[in-house]
Amino acid sequence: MPWAMLTPPAPGMQKPIDVSDAGEDQKREDMSQRQLPIILALGTTQTLAWASSYYLPAILADPIGRDLGVSSNWIFGAFSASLVISAMLGPRIGRQIDLVGGRQVLSASNLTIAGGLVLLGFSTSVPVMAIAWLVLGVGMALGLYDAAFAALGRIYGTEARRSITGITLMAGFASTVGWPLTAWGLSHIGWRDTCFAWAAAHILIGLPLNLLMMPKVKGGKEAATTAVKPHIPLDRTMILLAFIFAAAWTVTGAMAVHFPRILEATGATPVEAIAAGALIGPAQVGARVLEASFLSRFHPLWSTRLACITHPIGAVVVAIFGAAGASAFALLHGSGNGVLTIARGTLPLAIFGPKNYGYRLGIIGAPARMAQAVAPLAFGLLIDVMGAKVLIVSSALSFSALAALFLVHPERRPS
Repeated sequence: MPWAMLTPPAPGMQKPIDVSDAGEDQKREDMSQRQLPIILALGTTQTLAWASSYYLPAILADPIGRDLGVSSNWIFGAFSASLVISAMLGPRIGRQIDLVGGRQVLSASNLTIAGGLVLLGFSTSVPVMAIAWLVLGVGMALGLYDAAFAALGRIYGTEARRSITGITLMAGFASTVGWPLTAWGLSHIGWRDTCFAWAAAHILIGLPLNLLMMPKVKGGKEAATTAVKPHIPLDRTMILLAFIFAAAWTVTGAMAVHFPRILEATGATPVEAIAAGALIGPAQVGARVLEASFLSRFHPLWSTRLACITHPIGAVVVAIFGAAGASAFALLHGSGNGVLTIARGTLPLAIFGPKNYGYRLGIIGAPARMAQAVAPLAFGLLIDVMGAKVLIVSSALSFSALAALFLVHPERRPS
């Protein structure tokens, strides 16, 4: 498997922390042996979480809108609000994982997402539908990548990089698995029962995996009751990282919704645009395999810099070759996006270490989630005015993230 190909951590990297913070070597060895089962379990639950929440509107927005008698824009608006809620809750949830570990939080995400899906399935009006998406926003804050990364950081410390890469390798197929399953459910049982089926999957698959496979944290309850909220200053590095991921995730959020439309503006047919878009998922996974094998030898700052230039290169290819360069653009954009997803977890860990990692990750990731919520609407308006030239804007955002990365120093900062 790809994570088995990883090299040992670079010199100077800390050994993984024990979940009980006791520091005994034997406990560390036991935890290391459990890494692969945890990767497989979290990879499965992350695939389920993404497929049943973030990737749901792409298939169900239109039928939900028709049933409720409103435009699908209402559904996308509620979805954007759910992402804002997720961003606002990120730091608090990260802090909770720092204290008690990921077992309770990730298990709660299964119950919350399931509840939101059930409520969505019973929606007969816009207010109920909107409340359902707000519940799903809480569930996404509890259960998507940032929470999973924080849980792995709590278990493995600075050796969490290969675990983070492992779960993103599996969850990289969330849209590949989720969209066809949702579409199949829509055509065979309707959108309401499809929501109920996804909710059942969380209860029957996701919840048992998170409860059984995530390790308990000894003393977590006592720590949660006595801990004082840490003071994490918004210094230069924190601000730079927040900007980097906000700029990168603006591009990611826009391309996730408008990629086929942009390619059609370059002259591609709808079939060609969809075929090219289908290459993004495999490109993401391929890049993560590269990150798991070759790039793992280097500081994640270098792989993040590399990931920021692939989208602009793809835009240049499209500018030169037009629709003929659509597939190359998809592969380049997808590969960069695949590595950036990993970097969102590994880069802060490499710079600041595992102490207060979940809380710090929530602070850094909040602007990125906000940007991801706004990007589809903003780029939709820009495409109406600029057409395919909107790639100039997305490339400028990628280059701004790259420029900021050169201002970030790779040396470990004191916690």
